[in-house]
Amino acid sequence: MASSTTKPSARERLLESANELFYREGVQSVGIDRVIEHAGVAKASLYNTFGSKEELVHAYLLGRQATTTARITAAIEARSTPRAQLLAVFDSQAESQRRPGFRGCAFAAASAESKPGGLVEQATQGYRTWLRELFVDLATLAGAHDPALLGRQLQLLYDGAASAGNLDHDPAAALSARAAAEALLDLSTGSDR
Repeated sequence: MASSTTKPSARERLLESANELFYREGVQSVGIDRVIEHAGVAKASLYNTFGSKEELVHAYLLGRQATTTARITAAIEARSTPRAQLLAVFDSQAESQRRPGFRGCAFAAASAESKPGGLVEQATQGYRTWLRELFVDLATLAGAHDPALLGRQLQLLYDGAASAGNLDHDPAAALSARAAAEALLDLSTGSDR
């Protein structure tokens, strides 16, 4: 019996190659010809599918957000209390940092290399808004006195852990951020656990 395995589409191969190369080496360091070669597609496939490198980078970042959202959502859903759900975001980040090839936040890296006002900034702002709203929602459920403030503080801890995990090659950075998040949560809810 013949195998019914289908070859990934040109779009899927381009996104897979972009994800691997852009995350590992940087958006500006990787030329479009390299992505095309790595994906094994014709140059016309890239331009017919995405139109430009910026649109490919945008799609790559949206894919990173979808992966991150799924990972964090699964971690939250595996916990039963609001407090544990909030801290699960940092547990999920710690798991991510322990994976081989961790290079920090894809959005921070791509934004540092891009021009303001473009599709990269749009994708980055979408991701950051999602993350901030998630922290505010979780802080609200956990009973924080000022959920907006705590949400902002937690996002700063999350961002710092991503940066330290990458720059310091420290897979425990998210666990340190988790401990700080727990202390902030206790202060914000008036809990001593």
